Amino acid sequence: MLSLETLNEQFIQKINFCRRVCIVTRGSQQAPKNHSRVMATAAEYGHNSWELSIQVDQREGDEGMKFKLRVKGDLHIGGLMLKLVEKIKAPQDWSDHAIWWEKKSCWLLKTHWTLDKYGVQADADLRYTPQHKPLCIQLPNMKTIKLRVSFSCVVFKTVAEICKALSKCMCRGKYLLSYTFFTFMLCTGALGLYSKTMTPTYDPDSGSPASSTSLWFGENPMMACQPNLPPEELAKLYKPLTLEDKAAINAGWLDSSRSLMEQGIQENDRLLLRFKYHSFFDLNPKYDAVRITQLYEQARWAILLEEIDCTEEEMLMFASLQYHICKLTLSTEPLTNSSEPEIDEVEAALSNLESTLEGRNADKILEDITDIPKLEDTLKLFRPKRLTLKPYKEYWFVFRDTTISYYKNKESANKEPIEQLHLRGCEVIPDVNVTEKKFGLKLLLPTADGMNEIYIRCDNETQYSKWKAACMLASKGKTMAYSSYRTEVKKIQSFLQMKSLAPPPGQAAPDVESMEMNAECFVSPRYAKKYKTKQLTTRILEALHNISQLSLMEAKMRFIQAWQSLPEFGIKYYIVRFRGSKKDELLGISYNKLIRIDMSTGLPVTTWRFSNMKQWNVNWEIKQVTIEFDQSVSIAFSCQSCDCKVVHEYIGGYIFLSTRSKDQNETLREELFHKLTGGQD
Repeated sequence: MLSLETLNEQFIQKINFCRRVCIVTRGSQQAPKNHSRVMATAAEYGHNSWELSIQVDQREGDEGMKFKLRVKGDLHIGGLMLKLVEKIKAPQDWSDHAIWWEKKSCWLLKTHWTLDKYGVQADADLRYTPQHKPLCIQLPNMKTIKLRVSFSCVVFKTVAEICKALSKCMCRGKYLLSYTFFTFMLCTGALGLYSKTMTPTYDPDSGSPASSTSLWFGENPMMACQPNLPPEELAKLYKPLTLEDKAAINAGWLDSSRSLMEQGIQENDRLLLRFKYHSFFDLNPKYDAVRITQLYEQARWAILLEEIDCTEEEMLMFASLQYHICKLTLSTEPLTNSSEPEIDEVEAALSNLESTLEGRNADKILEDITDIPKLEDTLKLFRPKRLTLKPYKEYWFVFRDTTISYYKNKESANKEPIEQLHLRGCEVIPDVNVTEKKFGLKLLLPTADGMNEIYIRCDNETQYSKWKAACMLASKGKTMAYSSYRTEVKKIQSFLQMKSLAPPPGQAAPDVESMEMNAECFVSPRYAKKYKTKQLTTRILEALHNISQLSLMEAKMRFIQAWQSLPEFGIKYYIVRFRGSKKDELLGISYNKLIRIDMSTGLPVTTWRFSNMKQWNVNWEIKQVTIEFDQSVSIAFSCQSCDCKVVHEYIGGYIFLSTRSKDQNETLREELFHKLTGGQD
């Protein structure tokens, strides 16, 4: 063993030897010029300097350059970039360039940090590259645009940047990142089954991006609708999806807290811009033409490709709306938002305030707690149990406040009810077939173990509309005295009329021969095979009679509302394994609940509502999500079909949306969003 003093003496001798060699080499007249790069002062070697290789990316089309700089670990990133630009000696604006570390897959954006702090050593291969690069973005209407977007900002800010660029022509240059555009998010191509049908809005030969001028004065790609595809093209895109397939597709969402390049996205790659969170605020045809059009397009493709299930009757209703919208789009009729006369909002608000202060229109008051209305009627009830074949049974139902009580008959209504159903926090799912005169409701009532199912059957449309509207308000903790009850009843009746395939009384049947319609374009391939063209055309035209008076925006709004009423609306599926279980199961995430689904049968096992959630957290080491609910209910699961960050961001995003205030101009709280969705990875 050598002593410490002996080692120090040997080290000093080696340094002195290196100094003598450097002095002799530098003083020699015969030293070749190409050896200048190895000549260095003793001070440089003594302070641990080393060579760093940096690839410089120039403008698109220009060839890159590679440089080697002698640096020290205490050099900060800003000084490194300055040193590099001085060595390049090229007259160019380098303000958008930043350093990208390929091996670590990260941007070195903190210019005050040193190389040592970042962990950069001599073996690091760095790139000095533009932060903004061209990206191909497919909109919900299948049109593709090419924009220069930030590859260094987190995806959340990049999406805001994209929405700002696309909405300029509608907002007259003013843009506020608000909750209305928040539900957009980027995803990889795996999320869509359609790629060859895109209509580019940039030059496909030169690939030049769409400029802000062309977006301002030219056709707005956010307002355009993609023409219906021929049946044979649609059939090529159509692929029946199992729940497992849907779970695999939903893994394609990008992480909103990381940049594009950190997630492997390169320039000129194609990404899909889609509505991720299905909570749509303040849809107003007067101001939200862009959002309504894009929502309609996303819903339309989801229906045509059967990404969401619907009945035959609903498919024909969607087809008639598509045909009507297509006719209005191709006609010379101006794209009016509504057939109603335009009213000044300030005057209307002042008029309502004046009427309230003077005591007129008392029925407009939100709620009168002294007189809460109630519903009473004979309905049929069925509570499903295993191995039971019992039919619906009639009872006398009384709906008061947010509770349903049912009795053996009307005469026993003054006695104790057979059962009371508390609807606050319940799920109301329609079970309707207008053609077959079937008007039912499926109620999922929250319990400590999940949800209890109860089916209620009404006799007619009027009865169904009243009871469904009351149940929907009660699920939100509101009574029938609330001002929106009557509006909700009318909306449900209008929707039922729209689903009816029979023409109104006194109206002649449609003349199929005189109509030019390729009916197979408006339904999914599975339904197109079920009927002959003439039969399908007849059924679509029959449904068209009930919506023929709608304007373009009203028809799109009806389509969106019908889409939202589907039982599977907004549910994203993921394959998970619950703690204590030995088999994989499906987890459905909706805007207000989590659903545990048996993978073999596709039937829901348990449902948990976000309103009952106390807290949730993620163990990033074992990739396990743990959620605690009221009444000491706790669940934990690991994700099998995607990273648990995807599920964590979905849950956190919906919790974030629930914190929104009633102020329509509220600015999006980005810090809170990242706090709820970012995790601690």
